[in-house]
Amino acid sequence: MLSWKPVPADATVVAPDERLSWPRTIGIGAQHVVAMFGATFLVPVLTGFPPSTTLLFSGIGTIAFLIVTGNRLPSYLGSSFAVIAPVTAAVGAHGTGSALGGFMVLGAVLIAIGALVHLVGTHWIDVVLPPVVTGAIVALIGFNLAPSAKDNFEKGPIAGLVTLVLMVAVLAFFRGLIGRLAIFLAVVVGYLVALAMGDVDTSVIASAAWIGFPDFHTPSFNLAVLPLFLPAVIALVAENIGHVKSVSQMTGRDLDPVTGRALMGDGLATMFAGAGGGTATTTYAENIGVMAATRIYSTAAYWVAAIVAIALSLCPKIGAVISAIPPGVLGGATVVLYGLVGIVGVRIWLTNHVDFAKPVNQMTAAIPLIIGIADFTWKAGDLVFTGISLGSIAALLVYHGMRLLTATRNGIGRPQERESVDTDHR
Repeated sequence: MLSWKPVPADATVVAPDERLSWPRTIGIGAQHVVAMFGATFLVPVLTGFPPSTTLLFSGIGTIAFLIVTGNRLPSYLGSSFAVIAPVTAAVGAHGTGSALGGFMVLGAVLIAIGALVHLVGTHWIDVVLPPVVTGAIVALIGFNLAPSAKDNFEKGPIAGLVTLVLMVAVLAFFRGLIGRLAIFLAVVVGYLVALAMGDVDTSVIASAAWIGFPDFHTPSFNLAVLPLFLPAVIALVAENIGHVKSVSQMTGRDLDPVTGRALMGDGLATMFAGAGGGTATTTYAENIGVMAATRIYSTAAYWVAAIVAIALSLCPKIGAVISAIPPGVLGGATVVLYGLVGIVGVRIWLTNHVDFAKPVNQMTAAIPLIIGIADFTWKAGDLVFTGISLGSIAALLVYHGMRLLTATRNGIGRPQERESVDTDHR
């Protein structure tokens, strides 16, 4: 598994099972670390988790992913934004351990789905979770976080505005690798602005050691928080399948047989994180951007990136610097990032040509979005269903319920009406 075919430095494309010289491969691996860094460290900062621990388990999770996929699928596993809302709710109600227990269950479910996909393919996912449902759930996960972005932004509007404007400007002006580093660059500049304004507590940074182990936490299992995490499964499935298809298109290789392994690898990485105090993981689009810019798809670079991330996690000083990012900077960054999570859902609709002239698609999108954005809440004993959970349930019930009613109506109606039922899934 750990052998790659060497190719010359002037190779125009480097396949997953190939590599450049090791010095060049290490350089590419370092680029992957920088590309994933901005988004990966924001999740633990926003949720109160130790950044160094998250960084450690992102490296460990990436190695696990590469092993499970047989070194065939180049990918870095960073922090998932789909779990921010459930983590915040779980930690507030039952403590950090309950959120980690949620990650363990989330990872186990993802492994089970991956095993099923590996055995029978992805068609059943398209039936149970058609694009209109998946898009609605992914969209409401992002838009549900809007109040959090607003609260952080208002705590430091100047630094937040600098961060927000710079992120947009970098994305608009630069292409290739620099454009992909927009999050990282904007947060660094916003951080420096906040530092100049005296909004950064540097005492913790000064007292942190240069070398040491990150903080570890153990999971606890609380039935009440599980409904919070289950909608994130849908987002992670969509992200992983989309990642496989993107890499397959770029490399010109049929990677569909690896889809189940990718889901299992991500599930295993998430369980590792939950067992030790990291955050749930997902395959990163930022690193797809690096591959698109360099046309280097070698999995050797991702092994290097994982090892570098693990090494960085053993420097508490770096973790202290990350933890000291002021709320205003986070607010500026998350105005963009949370919105982009929502737009990913819209993109799912557009990519799959969802026809919103059909009432079933209109209702499947409209009702869950309002429930998720308004953050409806319902308590059933010890169980608490928030806007994301209720919105996800609504998307499934509305879609399949309306489909069933339409099929029932057409079953007793005209034959030509029955023929149109099978097209409503688009």
